[in-house]
Amino acid sequence: MPPPPKICCFHRSNTEETLAWSDSVDTLLANKDGLAAFRKFLKSEFSEENVEFWLACEDFKKTTSSTKIAAKAQKIYADFIEPDAPKEINIDFHTRNHISQNISEPTLSCFDDAQRLIYSLMAKDSFPRFLRSKEYKDLAKKQDNRNDKRWLPFL
Repeated sequence: MPPPPKICCFHRSNTEETLAWSDSVDTLLANKDGLAAFRKFLKSEFSEENVEFWLACEDFKKTTSSTKIAAKAQKIYADFIEPDAPKEINIDFHTRNHISQNISEPTLSCFDDAQRLIYSLMAKDSFPRFLRSKEYKDLAKKQDNRNDKRWLPFL
């Protein structure tokens, strides 16, 4: 007799996945659809530069080539840090000044303080507003309705 089939993994329903985004900002940012929904929400609030900066920092920290480190650091600095940058993030003078003084010889950790500040701002401010937003509630409800329709024939 052949062995019984193995159940390899647990798959969350779309509703469970959407509702799981409310667990933490990390869960939301780690999920492709959650990140897209959060970005759309931040764009509606004119603060998408926060998540864009956070993502740029995550990508930057994975850089291995020293020439690419310098180039990417300069791009992040020009886009988000320098005064009147096109996507200037809201960080304190001390953090901005520290980055400005060290940008000529950047390290993989040169944006860590700023990234922590922006993450904290998103986690404590934007994320709770996102969870209370009509967009998130509508998305969760839409996913829930899809699941209800999917399971009705089996009742």
